[in-house]
Amino acid sequence: MDSGKTGPLSGVRVLDLTQFLSGPFGTQILGDLGAEIVKIEPPGGELARGVPPHFVEGDSAYYLAVNRNKKSVVIDLKTEKGAELVRELATHFDVLVENNRPGVMERLGLGDAELRARNPRLVYCSISGFGQTGPDRDLPAYDMIVQAMSGGMSLTGESGRAPVRAGIPIGDLAAGMYGAMGILAALVERQTSGEGRFVDVSMLDAQIAMLCYQGAYYLLSGEVPEPQGRGHDSIPTYRAFECGDGVSLVVTANTERMWADLCKAVGLPHLVHDPRFKDSATRLVNKVALWEILEARFRDEPAQSWLDSLNAASIPAALVKTVDKALNASQVAHRDMVVELRSRAGSHVRVPGNPIKFDDPGHAEASYPPHLGEHTNVVLGEYVGLDADALRTLQNQGVVRQFVPGMPSPGVKSR
Repeated sequence: MDSGKTGPLSGVRVLDLTQFLSGPFGTQILGDLGAEIVKIEPPGGELARGVPPHFVEGDSAYYLAVNRNKKSVVIDLKTEKGAELVRELATHFDVLVENNRPGVMERLGLGDAELRARNPRLVYCSISGFGQTGPDRDLPAYDMIVQAMSGGMSLTGESGRAPVRAGIPIGDLAAGMYGAMGILAALVERQTSGEGRFVDVSMLDAQIAMLCYQGAYYLLSGEVPEPQGRGHDSIPTYRAFECGDGVSLVVTANTERMWADLCKAVGLPHLVHDPRFKDSATRLVNKVALWEILEARFRDEPAQSWLDSLNAASIPAALVKTVDKALNASQVAHRDMVVELRSRAGSHVRVPGNPIKFDDPGHAEASYPPHLGEHTNVVLGEYVGLDADALRTLQNQGVVRQFVPGMPSPGVKSR
């Protein structure tokens, strides 16, 4: 089906059987890169459509944030006719993505083995809380669960205080990104092997991978990392400082040259010769004393004044912005990182955009997230060959559903 989109993945067809954040975020990445994404939803719609508090045309902002550049097809997978429709669709697609608990797709007759027996070129990606193997594989999971279980929450917040959830849903988003990467790797391999792959992505695994050097520190030393608070546990001049106007300023003076320049820029050149701070190792040992000196100095002037001074000295620094200021920044606008989507009914929605930029971006405009069942008839007609009578019969049986203008979205009920 010609979607009119351009991009490196133009021509790649993806069946998206995911909901909430992890899967939809990953498939949206593929859609932004030009793939055709067909989202399969239950008759009541995926649950993210009803997440409060913000709604447009009955769909939540939560849903709108991760479902652009997709088509919606409503199929009741709990019926044998519905499951068979997906089996038939999968023979025409390159990728299938799902984020149910392990075993759910097999019980529906839609597991990897069955679908790849029909279509050996299919790349089948399963995103779950804990993966398809292991003692925890059957446990339920959400973003905060894997943040907690990975140790990530123990690193977030101030020492002596309760652990803090990361402000962005990194447990979901990281799994979606790793899922997209796994799919792309399998598609590249398929060019030479001629066969698809099963891609198993665990939300917990993704968080463990993102422990990065914190995990390596523990594995090498046996020392358990502490909460990071406002800074870095290895570089004391990599930290947020509160300035005289109450605004926080992040300073990342992480080389000897930057340390010397920082001392000059804040009017404390004598610190360079202080034996407590002569090199990175001694500064780390005496970090509390150093923080007290710098914090007192930064409180002498407003944040913007300090930012100007540090920028002039080529010391990396930034104001801690609220979300509204970040999204309205000139750099963000220049990079087209806020995307405006327009619905057929005339609604305008702005959402964060795709950070992957190419030298030739193409000319296709991002499409508004689909209404529930907006593309049911056209997709099933194109790929399964169903005519109007067959579609009408399936709709009367409750197997499929086609959106019609004026039909309320399931999100309306949740407000």
